[in-house]
Amino acid sequence: MPGLNIPTHQDPITTVCQWLDAAAEGEAFNPSATALATVGQDGAPSVRMVLLKDIDQAGFIFYTNLQSRKARDLESDARAALCLYWKSLRRQIRIEGSVTPVTPQEADAYFATRERGSQIGAWASQQSATLEDRTALEAAVADTTRRFANGKVPRPEFWSGYRLVPIMIEFWWELPSRLHERVEFMREVGGDWTHRLLHP
Repeated sequence: MPGLNIPTHQDPITTVCQWLDAAAEGEAFNPSATALATVGQDGAPSVRMVLLKDIDQAGFIFYTNLQSRKARDLESDARAALCLYWKSLRRQIRIEGSVTPVTPQEADAYFATRERGSQIGAWASQQSATLEDRTALEAAVADTTRRFANGKVPRPEFWSGYRLVPIMIEFWWELPSRLHERVEFMREVGGDWTHRLLHP
């Protein structure tokens, strides 16, 4: 049986960053893709894939249209969960906590790094709303392209990001015979982390 592979001596956010760096070398496409689970006003869960765009000691940052279903869910219930999984590394990370909006400055800075087509798409798409047909979206993209033809594309007011502030981070490492390694970190009121091993 291998020894403990998941470090328990360091801040778990540091370990998340290290695993993401390893995934960037091993995963062929979008190693930062993460499942985001939210809860609607009716109490029903909903999950979808988003891209994890930044990590700091405060939490995990992703961006979206503020009129989307995920944003509406988070407006009514700020609790959320993330799940990252890398098949090539045989690793998974589960993160639970509550979201807070990023600052306008953070959103502006990230939006400016997106390629122009994605900036235009953020303006043209009414995310999660009913689309009558594809030509309507293509027309909106064409209109937006003409609108900003002579300059940079600013961030729409209806588009921004969230920071998931973690209270729980669980690391999972696949091992033979389904005797996987699991370590759960819980954040205490003072900000310190405690950890425990979990049965696979």
